[in-house]
Amino acid sequence: MSADEPTVLITVRLPRGARLRDAMDRLELDRDEVDVEYGLVPVDPDDGLYALRVTRAAAVRAGQRPDAEGPFADPRIEPFGPPEPREDD
Repeated sequence: MSADEPTVLITVRLPRGARLRDAMDRLELDRDEVDVEYGLVPVDPDDGLYALRVTRAAAVRAGQRPDAEGPFADPRIEPFGPPEPREDD
């Protein structure tokens, strides 16, 4: 996946203990459509709910499956404003 390509999050239902490869196989996703460094994130593993970061095109395709939902926003998380000095500095 290109670092410049916009990404979104999707969720998928998988058996407990699933791995990224299991999600990719279930959703028929190629490696270049998935952020493999982000991996497969257990949202609620007891309920079989996992999240992964994918390209927008992959999310649209996967979102048509009954065991997947999304796309969901994937906003960049950054500090707000300049760092504040600590009291002990």
